[in-house]
Amino acid sequence: MHGPGGGRDRNGILFSSASDTLARGRGGSRSPGWNGMAEEIPVKKYAAELLGTAVLVFAGCGSAVIAKEWIGVSGIALAFGLAVLVMVYTIGAISGCHINPAVSVAMLAAGKMKGKETVIYILAQCAGAILGALVLYAIASGLPGYSLADGLGQNGYGVGSPAGYSLAACFLAEVVLTGLFVLVVFGATSDVAPKAMAGVAIGLALALVHLIGIPITGTSVNPARSLGPAVLVGGTALSQLWMFWVAPLIGCILAAVVWKQLQ
Repeated sequence: MHGPGGGRDRNGILFSSASDTLARGRGGSRSPGWNGMAEEIPVKKYAAELLGTAVLVFAGCGSAVIAKEWIGVSGIALAFGLAVLVMVYTIGAISGCHINPAVSVAMLAAGKMKGKETVIYILAQCAGAILGALVLYAIASGLPGYSLADGLGQNGYGVGSPAGYSLAACFLAEVVLTGLFVLVVFGATSDVAPKAMAGVAIGLALALVHLIGIPITGTSVNPARSLGPAVLVGGTALSQLWMFWVAPLIGCILAAVVWKQLQ
C-alpha cells in the first residue's frame, strides 16, 4: 500500500507508488505493489508480507483483546487503520504492503500481479496472520483468568456476530466494506492522487470500515486477518471462516471491475 509515483499499466488503469519512488531513489527496482509486476528478491517481498500481516493482526486484534475496555470500538477501529498506515511506510517499498489477500487478488484482477506471485503473497499473509495471533495469545494468556473462550479478535456471523447479525447481513456487509476499502486503495494510489499520502488514505479507510463493521462481524475485509485468530480459537470461528474468505474476495473483485470502469 503505497503512494503515488508510478504510471499507467498495460490495461490502462492508473496506479502510483511511493515505494517506487523510494526504490528508484536507492537505485533499486520497483516492488510488485499496487502498480506493477517488477521483479525483486522474492524472499524479501514475501517476508515483508508475512511481517506486515503479523503486525496488523497483533495490533488490530490485540487492541480488541487487550485494550477494548480502555479504548472502545473507535479505538479498535483506529488501531487497525494505524497498523496498516505504519506498515505502508515500513514495507511498502519492499512488497507493496498488501498484507491482505483481498488486495492481492484485486491487483491480480487488475492485471498488476501474476497468478503465481499472488498465491505466494497470500500464503505469506496467512502465515503472518497466524504468527500475529500466536504472539497475541502468548501475551493475553499472561493475564490470570484469560482463556481462548474469551476470544482473540475473531470474526463471526449469527451466533458469532458481536451484535447478532444474520449470515446474509454479514455477508453483504463484508462484500460492501471490502469493496469500499479496495476502491480507496485503487484511488489513493492513482497518478492523480497526492503523492506520499496513499498510506494515510488507506489507513483511514480501514478505520472507517471498522467503525461500521465491528458490531456486524467484528470486521474482516481481510481473509488472512480472520484466519489467524480462527485457527487458534477453533469452534464457531473456524467453522464460519469460509464466509470471511468468500465475501471479501467477491468485494475486492467487484472493486477492481468498478475502478477499471471509472478509468
